[in-house]
Amino acid sequence: MEVSLKGKIVLVTGGSRGIGRALSKQLSDSGAAVAVHYNANEAQAQSILKELNSDCRLFQADLSVAKETSHLFNQVVEEMKGLDVLVNNAGVAISSDVVKTDEAWLSDWQFTMNVNLQATGLLCKKAITHFLKNGGGRVINISSRAAFRGDTSDYLAYAASKGGVVALTRSIARAYGKNEIKAFTIAPGFVRTDMAQDFMDQYGEGFALNDIALNQLTEPKDLAPLVTLMASGLMDHATGCTIDVNAASYVH
Repeated sequence: MEVSLKGKIVLVTGGSRGIGRALSKQLSDSGAAVAVHYNANEAQAQSILKELNSDCRLFQADLSVAKETSHLFNQVVEEMKGLDVLVNNAGVAISSDVVKTDEAWLSDWQFTMNVNLQATGLLCKKAITHFLKNGGGRVINISSRAAFRGDTSDYLAYAASKGGVVALTRSIARAYGKNEIKAFTIAPGFVRTDMAQDFMDQYGEGFALNDIALNQLTEPKDLAPLVTLMASGLMDHATGCTIDVNAASYVH
């Protein structure tokens, strides 16, 4: 089945690398005009723009800063002439052991919450307001298996932030379904990305491989078809759902 997103405008946060890059590519290939958000690496962002259709554009923002997050949404809507789908993919995972001082640990905690939960929540708020005025829309939030099975002791903030993303998405789905706003969560397991490489450098690739039921680690492209299907409207009656893509490392 070929899914067409022609005429749809999609914002993908963290869209220039890792999972977001694969999402941006497939959404573009399916015909969407993709607003590709990136934080710091403009050269990397420019490189993906060459792979996308001519309706796609780049937008820079530091999502740890609320003012920049808000500006990002406003800029996308203004320059892209609207928004149909919000994909909250950007995230950080910081190793922060409990032996750190309270101040250092809280700094890591707050930064993680700012990017993973506060920015996601603020973009959802602004998307809801926009969708209410424009006949509806879709929100797709990328959470993590850590929201359900927990994480290692040095990633407490990451797991907590991703748990919040799940509750946020479910609340949006229940509150705004009658307004034609649908919300979905995807909860990946370990995915081979630059961010995951930091974890593998710390714990070893065997730690990740031994934790899954399949022979290969999940790749970013393995999530892209599902996001495209959710964005298309063909999955609207699954609003509020969480779909695990974790190679059966966690089954519930």
